[in-house]
Amino acid sequence: MSVSNPITVHCLWQDEALPSNLTAQQQAWAKSHKFAGNKGELVALPGADGDVSAYLFGMGAQKGADPFVTGLAAAALPDGKYELKGNFDNATLAATGFRLGAYDFDNFRKSAKTVELSALEGADAAETDLLVEAATLARDLTNRPTNDLGPETYEKDIRAFAQSHGAKVSSIVGEELLEQNFPMIHAVGRASAEEPRLLDFTWGDESDPKVTLVGKGVVFDTGGLDIKPAQSMLLMRKDMGGSANVLGLAHAIMKANLKVRLRVLIPVVENSISANAFRPGDILNSRNGMTVEIGNTDAEGRLVLADALSLADEESPEMIIDMATLTGAARVAVGTDIGALYSTDDGLAQELVAKGKANSDALWQMPLWDEYDAMLKSTIADVNHISNGPFAGSITAALFLRRFVKNAKSWTHMDIMAWSPSPRPGRPAGATEQGQRAAYFMLKERFDKK
Repeated sequence: MSVSNPITVHCLWQDEALPSNLTAQQQAWAKSHKFAGNKGELVALPGADGDVSAYLFGMGAQKGADPFVTGLAAAALPDGKYELKGNFDNATLAATGFRLGAYDFDNFRKSAKTVELSALEGADAAETDLLVEAATLARDLTNRPTNDLGPETYEKDIRAFAQSHGAKVSSIVGEELLEQNFPMIHAVGRASAEEPRLLDFTWGDESDPKVTLVGKGVVFDTGGLDIKPAQSMLLMRKDMGGSANVLGLAHAIMKANLKVRLRVLIPVVENSISANAFRPGDILNSRNGMTVEIGNTDAEGRLVLADALSLADEESPEMIIDMATLTGAARVAVGTDIGALYSTDDGLAQELVAKGKANSDALWQMPLWDEYDAMLKSTIADVNHISNGPFAGSITAALFLRRFVKNAKSWTHMDIMAWSPSPRPGRPAGATEQGQRAAYFMLKERFDKK
């Protein structure tokens, strides 16, 4: 199959008529296979020589369709280059879904196959590249095991990424975190053989609206002294998925040259166990001066985020967005496909939900329910970082984080899974992007290109 002669995949909605340019033989073949355009149907069409000359792919019902349904075709097709033809509501997202459906993490093995998209009429090639690159960056980082992506390596990768975009990057490492008043980042990461650190990079004109992204960069989470069961640790390489998604979003913002002054803050730690690990019942100081009682060392992500959010908030940005694989409670509430969204700006939250729905990036707004704030009460510190009961765990985590944002015009928190336990359209099983496209299209609409 040559680059100049890709095989055509005819993408048809349920009960849509077969393309008129099919031969009588191909039409008879499709009918004999009872092709009806049902979601995920794939039928190979023979040419005059008996070889496969084209495919029919079922898109399912057009009303309310997932724009990434084309990803099912990419997952099912054999090696080769393909062009897609059909009536797409959004050709760019159809192209993006196809390419992401062909994603395969092959850093440690030979890839099983390579499926490439040659063309899709009507798709914006530059925007498709941007969206695919952003998602692939997040997936590649999150899929990497911690022995390949520890704190030191992650810093090098973040630095290289920032510098490739012309961003200014700095880091605060180890004991410097205490000297520069990031005590909770230091406490969470100090038990690891590799020192904790805070990565900070900026891009764009200082006069433009300040948009700050904060990502949880816990490269592995043992649970600390409140150690996780072995089964629960198997996927803990993905505990930095929030930061990986932030980096993908930053890539899209910078490549699209949006009119913002972007800042990205990523606390990078490993929550490990040694003689100097922080303990349940410890009282930690935080950057904003609040004292925090440790209710459980396995709730470490909100601690490192809190110090980073305090720093982000100090320059009173227009908008802070944080992403984190924060709570199992969010997965109980909305499942693995949907990101739990919290915001101090309801209008912005609903805009993000709408952008997510339109771009195969599901989010659902959850309440910052003030009455639950009492569940974080401590008798010996300003606040406990976990609630005093089994309920509303994702909400109380968001309420804890809100205490560290006072000056920003708006703050949005995404509690995400960053992982597909089973294959979905455009998402093979494994690491996946969440919140990225919703945030990108919201920002694109609000802050036009320079």
